[in-house]
Amino acid sequence: MPVFDSTTEQLILWAAIGYLMGSIPFGMVIAKVMGLGNLRSIGSGNIGATNVLRTGNKSAAALTLIFDGAKGAVAVLLARALAGEDAMQIAALAAFLGHCFPVWLGFKGGKGVATFLGLWLALDWRVGIACCLTWLVAAAIWRISSLGALAAAALSTTWIMVFSDGSTFGLGLILTVLVYARHSANLARIKAGTEPKIGKS
Repeated sequence: MPVFDSTTEQLILWAAIGYLMGSIPFGMVIAKVMGLGNLRSIGSGNIGATNVLRTGNKSAAALTLIFDGAKGAVAVLLARALAGEDAMQIAALAAFLGHCFPVWLGFKGGKGVATFLGLWLALDWRVGIACCLTWLVAAAIWRISSLGALAAAALSTTWIMVFSDGSTFGLGLILTVLVYARHSANLARIKAGTEPKIGKS
């Protein structure tokens, strides 16, 4: 865990900044701008890149992936530059929660995979790259996006201990639990053998 040097007011401020940045629903914005329809009525109804890909527009899906990852990374980098390590971790968690539970969408947001990866790339680029590679390898083997996400989350704390000083381990545990909680329906479909493959509607 980080040393908490910031005041309570500062931590609340960075929690609010992180949440608001994380809550921007880029998938829905991009889909609307590109005339792809309402993501809530497409595929799983999710606002993330995987569901955007189900529209058949790979460019829109790539943009969603990039922007959903970037909003988490920017929240982390701003907090690190303007506050400290404690505020940075608070902003990271808040950005993830903002993506999953955005106030603008009645607290019904995405599953946080791209934001999770973006957060770790900014928190510690070595951990971030290891998580991205874990997702890629798992997704390539099983052709299931959610399995890639679950593998990346499961191994993230291992990568934290391998590549960093361990100060983000507590945050890593919380994020892993949240990723698994957000993928509970996917886990049930994986067990039942009905989880959609990448690129399938």
